[in-house]
Amino acid sequence: MSTELELTFRQDADLTEVMRLRVQSLQQRGQKRQDGERLLRPNEAVYRLDFSKQSLQFSHWAVRLAQAGQLTVTATSQLWTPDLTHLMTRQLLEPAGVFWRSPGDAGDAPVQFYEADAHEFGERIAEQAKVRKAMYFLFGFAEGWEKKGICILCNNV
Repeated sequence: MSTELELTFRQDADLTEVMRLRVQSLQQRGQKRQDGERLLRPNEAVYRLDFSKQSLQFSHWAVRLAQAGQLTVTATSQLWTPDLTHLMTRQLLEPAGVFWRSPGDAGDAPVQFYEADAHEFGERIAEQAKVRKAMYFLFGFAEGWEKKGICILCNNV
């Protein structure tokens, strides 16, 4: 028998700040990023997902949004060790999860997303939980998003 488990993304403010300082440092010194390096954009933040259970099966996304806007969630591979290396584009997993609410949607309307991509994205996260205790994500916020209320629902198997 499986039980549903809610996993909540938590912003990693320290890691986000370190990545912003990297961008600022390069700009101040007039240097370019390393070949293949992925720099943090102004509308992005680093989030962490801790896995309390290792044996999970993806169920569905539970994304809450108070108003119109868009969120893009990009996962990083287990090969990225943020305390040791810069983030490289090859360490980003595809597909990304894209969630949005259009201007005109009713307040209680569900958040929209590309179903096949979001499902595959959720399944990849559940697969990563088998070998990792935590995983990092880049959250790209467009207008309207509050940086809270984003979680994934999985079945504990």
